[in-house]
Amino acid sequence: MAMSKFEYVKQFERDDSCLPNCWIVVRIDGRSFSKFSAAHQFIKPNDAAALELMNRAAITVMEDFREIVLAFGQSDEYSFVFRKDTQLFKRRASKLMSNVNSLFTSSYVFHWPRIMGNKELRYPPSFDARVVLYPTDKNLRDYLSWRQADVHVNNLYNTCFWNLVLKRQMTSAQAGEKLKGTLSSHKNELLFQEFGINYNDEPASFRKGTTLIRKLAPDGNGKLKPIVVSLVDDIIGDRFWKENHEVIGLKSLATYQRLTATNNSTSNTVPTPIHYINNISPSSKGNQLNSIRDDSHTEGNRVLNREIMQCNPTNSEQLHNK
Repeated sequence: MAMSKFEYVKQFERDDSCLPNCWIVVRIDGRSFSKFSAAHQFIKPNDAAALELMNRAAITVMEDFREIVLAFGQSDEYSFVFRKDTQLFKRRASKLMSNVNSLFTSSYVFHWPRIMGNKELRYPPSFDARVVLYPTDKNLRDYLSWRQADVHVNNLYNTCFWNLVLKRQMTSAQAGEKLKGTLSSHKNELLFQEFGINYNDEPASFRKGTTLIRKLAPDGNGKLKPIVVSLVDDIIGDRFWKENHEVIGLKSLATYQRLTATNNSTSNTVPTPIHYINNISPSSKGNQLNSIRDDSHTEGNRVLNREIMQCNPTNSEQLHNK
């Protein structure tokens, strides 16, 4: 198009390119999802089908954007980690954020009928998004550790909260007051003494969130192709990162070894199987987030251990299982 007198308006556009050699994380988060979940009668404290819908939307994003090396999701949020050397969209934050967010949202709506069954989508969901840069591998790992610790904190609280509301007929205010200032040990004791629930027997996907990574797998024709694999695993300790060193190392993908384990999730609509690493089932008592593992002995993990002792949600909307 020829130059025109109107083209000066391009000068108002600002350069928002992300700093080089930094991990780029795009985190999406449901907007007013407590209202959305109530309107669509999501099961409290966790709706397995709704969580699977989030996973399916995230898988679609990863299948489209091959520069995403890992995604981690819980409740109504998902974090997408782009390669630190990516040049996608010239590293423009607004382009990365808007493309990921729009594809995630449209995929959520697209897959709703198949995963949610006959439940009608009453109004469009919406998600906000942000871009955050992490300059070192440790920064990135600490970020992901923070998000997984948040899963435990909020899910333990929500499990107590909704059992008090649904089984003891307490009001939201009464349940919140009863749980005010309690530690994780108090909440575990409450669940066991009042409801006969061993929190460690709750599905691991509820307690740990879902991690998506890429692996190579046979395509049936004697060749290997990259696939997105859903894992329920501890990503705070070192083991996960040693077993999947290519994620941060940015090396060639490892071949995926399909694992099997018992999954006591109530969802029957699983587009990509969720696998429990090292045959750890959701009821495993030796691999729980009540005592966040600190086998790397880093200061970051010690801080997480201290923070998780005061087990109250950091976001008021978590009270309603967004």
